[in-house]
Amino acid sequence: MACLAGASMLLPGGAQAQRRTQRHERFVVYYSDRAPISAFAPFQTAVLDADYHPPLAPLRARGIRCFGYISAGEAERARSHAPDLPPEVVLAENPNWPGSHYADVRHPAWHALVLDRLVPQLLARGFDGIFLDTLDNPPFLEARDPVANRGMTAAAAALVLAIRARNPGVPIMLNRAYELHEAVGGAIDIVLAESLLGGYDFAARRYRPVDADGVRWGLTRLDALRSRHPSVRIFALDYWDPEDLEGIRRLYRTNRERGFIPYVATIDLHRIVTEP
Repeated sequence: MACLAGASMLLPGGAQAQRRTQRHERFVVYYSDRAPISAFAPFQTAVLDADYHPPLAPLRARGIRCFGYISAGEAERARSHAPDLPPEVVLAENPNWPGSHYADVRHPAWHALVLDRLVPQLLARGFDGIFLDTLDNPPFLEARDPVANRGMTAAAAALVLAIRARNPGVPIMLNRAYELHEAVGGAIDIVLAESLLGGYDFAARRYRPVDADGVRWGLTRLDALRSRHPSVRIFALDYWDPEDLEGIRRLYRTNRERGFIPYVATIDLHRIVTEP
C-alpha cells in the first residue's frame, strides 16, 4: 500500500471548502437486492443496479439519493433488452466480465436503446439519478484499432450529451471515462473515480494497490476536470480485501484528504462493506 501514502495531488481552487463540506458524506455501490434497508443507514447516496435492487421508496424516504446503473458501453446478455439488439451492435466479449460484450456506441440502435428505453425505464422506476458505466470502452477500442473503431469516443460523448439534453434536471454520474471529460464535463454532476487507488487483478484473483503511475494518471485527469468544472463532484470507488481493515482505512483517509467522497468495496459489489 506504499503508493497510497506517496501519491499526491494539488487541490484546485475551492477544493479545500469541498473537503470540509464533504468530510462526512458517504455513498455506497451495491448491485444486489438482498441487503436490508437498515444497511443503508450510513449513506446519503446509493448507486444500485437498475433491475436488482432493494425497494427504492424506503431508501428515498430516508433521504438517500438513488442512482440507477446503465451499462452505456457494453451489451449485457442477461438483460431483457439484449435480444432486441442488432448483431452488428454487439462486439467482442469483455474478458473480465463473461456475458458482457463491448457495444458499438456509434450505431443508431444503441443510442435509441439508451435514450428511448433504458433511461426512461430507470426514471419511471423511481431512481433519482443516472449512473453511466462502461464508457471507458469506446476510447479503449478506438485506441486499439483507430481505423475500425474511428469515431467511438465522439459517439460516446454525444450519447452523454443527448442524455443530459433529454433529462435536464436529472443528476448524472459518470464512471471514469476520463477521455470524455473535456467534451461532457459541463453536462455531468458527479464523476466516479473507480479503482483510483485500490483495484482487483482478475488474472491473479487478488486485490492490489494501483501503481504510482496509474494513480498519477487518474489524479491528473480529475484535477483537470475540477479546474474546468469545479461544481463536478468526485466520488472514489476502490476495491480492497474486506478483512484488511487498516488497508481500507488508508484508502478512505487518502481519498478524503483530496476532497473526494470515498467508498471501498469488494469487486462483485454484492455486499455492503462498512467503513471501519
